[in-house]
Amino acid sequence: MQPGDKQSFSKEVAEKETRMLRAQKIHKRSIWSGMGLFGMIGWSVVVPSLLGAALGKWLDKKWPAHFSWTLALLIAGLMAGCWNAWNWVAKENTEMHKKKEDKNG
Repeated sequence: MQPGDKQSFSKEVAEKETRMLRAQKIHKRSIWSGMGLFGMIGWSVVVPSLLGAALGKWLDKKWPAHFSWTLALLIAGLMAGCWNAWNWVAKENTEMHKKKEDKNG
């Protein structure tokens, strides 16, 4: 092994250690931040579902039909909420990976 090889090896090890320590700092989240994340996702699904059910109940009283407006709009609200949550999580995931690349690179 050449003397220059030891220096480049030491530098490479130091860089990897720095990246590992940064990653540990990034991934250290409290249980409250995790609960907050679940809460945000939950509310983004629950609110449209409840709004759809409330609107459906009102429509069932105003214009009765052979199908249930409540059930139809509850399902539509649930689908909209799931779509909303999916997009929010995908956006957060993209931003998290972008920040990680910026810190590492």
